[in-house]
Amino acid sequence: MEPTARIGQTILLVEDNEDNRIIYSTVLRHVGYDVVEAEDGVQAVALARSALPDLILMDISIPGMDGWEATRILRKDPTTMAIPIIALTAHALTDDRERALQMGFTAYLAKPVEPRTVVAEVRRWIGTGESTAGQ
Repeated sequence: MEPTARIGQTILLVEDNEDNRIIYSTVLRHVGYDVVEAEDGVQAVALARSALPDLILMDISIPGMDGWEATRILRKDPTTMAIPIIALTAHALTDDRERALQMGFTAYLAKPVEPRTVVAEVRRWIGTGESTAGQ
C-alpha cells in the first residue's frame, strides 16, 4: 500500500469517542498521514502547540475545554493561528455550522461522517502531494 500524503504531514485528531478516534486515525494513517490524538480540549491545545500539525480535526463536544474554546485559543496564538481546523461534530444544525465558521473553524463536517469524506476534506485543505487516483 503506497501512501498518498506528503511525508511529514501531520493531523491532530481531537475526539473523545475511542471508536471514532480509531476509525479516523486508521483511515488517515492508511492514506499516509501522521496522526497525533487528543481526547479533550486541554490536550488538543497542548499538542497543537508542540506538534504544530498541518491540520486539526476538532470535535466540539469534548471533555474539559470544549472544541469552541480550544479553537478560540488556537486562533489567538501566533504559532497555531494559521493551522486549518475542521470541526468534526455531531452538532449538525445550520446555526452550528455558521457558528463554527464564525468562531474560526476552517470547515465543518457533521457526524456521522464517512471516513473517506474526512480524508477528502483533509486533502482539500492540505493536499496529498501525489495522485489520488483509485481512491
